[in-house]
Order: sequence, then structure tokens, then C-alpha cells
Amino acid sequence: MRVNIQGALNLETFDFRFVQSEKINARTTRQLLTKIETAYSARRVRLHFLPKYAPHLNPIERLWGVMHSYVTHNAHYPDFGRFLDAVLGFFRETIPRKWRDFRDTVTDNFRVISHEKHQIIQW
Repeated sequence: MRVNIQGALNLETFDFRFVQSEKINARTTRQLLTKIETAYSARRVRLHFLPKYAPHLNPIERLWGVMHSYVTHNAHYPDFGRFLDAVLGFFRETIPRKWRDFRDTVTDNFRVISHEKHQIIQW
């Protein structure tokens, strides 16, 4: 058995939306986009397509790595149900509670700068 999760991460707030399904396909992609659209109804969602073979440039791939270090590395689960609970618990509970602990690992090189918080000085 395997866990199939498709997710999207807001790098400003670390809000994580995901869909867990038997397969990742067009239907689950639509479900994920609907979740994002519902959560951010006042904002327009922009998709950023990244190079195929550059997972180090993809924050969601970095988040999967953090999940593995929290859930699967040096861990044993007696059955699939407990493994699934641990994975989903990471996404539902650990991310909101501990995101500051691993934020820099996931967002390194992807800083969002707010121009409202900076002053431009001209010489």
C-alpha cells in the first residue's frame, strides 16, 4: 500500500492544503485547486511551474523531505493504518504547530518580501 498526497504550500503563511487519494490525477488536482480557491477566495491563485528535474527548487518537495524526517526515518509502524495516521497527523497537526522549526528548511531561497514593510531610499 502507499499514501498518495498532492499538496500546495503558501510560503507566506505556511498554510498547507492537500488531497489524499488512491491516485493522483486530474480529479485530485481539481479537488486541490478547489480547496485552495475556497481558502483564498479574495485572492487570485497563480500557479508556478518549476523545472521537472529540480526538486531542490520546489518547496513542496522540501516539505515532503521534512515529513519523512518527522514520520518515516527511524520509525516503525505496526500496520498501514498507523502509518497513514502519522503521515496525515504531520500535515494536519505538526505543520501548524511546529512550522517555525522547519520553515527555513522548506523556504530557503524562496523568501517573500513585502514592499510595504521596506522603505526605498534614493541618493
